[in-house]
Amino acid sequence: MQKIANEMHFSETTFTRSIQTNNTVYDVRIFTPATEVPFAGHPTLGTAYVIKHFLAKEPNEEITLNLKVGKIKVRFEKESDNQEILWMKQIQPIFGDEFSPQSLQYLLGLETSDFDLKYPIREVSTGLPFIIVPLTNLRAVKKARINQKLLPDLTKNQLGILIFCPQTCHKENSLHVRVFVDAFGIVEDPATGSGNGCLAAYLTYYKYFGSSQIDIRVEQGFEIQRPSILYLKAKKTEKEFEVNVGGMVQLIAKGELL
Repeated sequence: MQKIANEMHFSETTFTRSIQTNNTVYDVRIFTPATEVPFAGHPTLGTAYVIKHFLAKEPNEEITLNLKVGKIKVRFEKESDNQEILWMKQIQPIFGDEFSPQSLQYLLGLETSDFDLKYPIREVSTGLPFIIVPLTNLRAVKKARINQKLLPDLTKNQLGILIFCPQTCHKENSLHVRVFVDAFGIVEDPATGSGNGCLAAYLTYYKYFGSSQIDIRVEQGFEIQRPSILYLKAKKTEKEFEVNVGGMVQLIAKGELL
């Protein structure tokens, strides 16, 4: 599986290992070109789409994927224009270490003034850990570049880096995001469901939009000419978080390995 994933060389390649008799639970493994990962967002949605439309004996509006991180449910919703949005409910977030702007500014090629100091830089995981970095504006997000010489100390723990700001390229979107995942063999990811799940938990925890509940659109991938839109719905109660990340799936090719 790792050799096939490296040969395909997409951000992630998934393998569906079994079709259960109840037709709603499927064992799935996810690989980047470099390593296996316990969870990733977009391959989860894409795999659920393929299962529903090509593998399942009967259509279901909810499918559960058995991943290394645990069971992830994906539900299918039809919009008013008949577009199908897939939503995955992520596991409870874990909040880790905080980082100072000074510890990341040279890694990202930024100035201290580029960081939004009203909110912390913090590691968050909903299955895969990311450092969530709030920046002040679109200019700061666009100029960020990873300094590969400084990266090894950070990526030895297989951390992704998600930077974001409230300025956007399109006014209907709420945040502009970039994600760097060199730890998994991907320089920059065009759409990151796992990372945006961590972002959703972060936004509700710190009430970034003035509330512990969000329902927003996020734009990502513009800097690498692969623009993507993600939907985030999340809320924080006294006892737990509810984090959902959604997106649309487009089948672009199918084939057979010989």
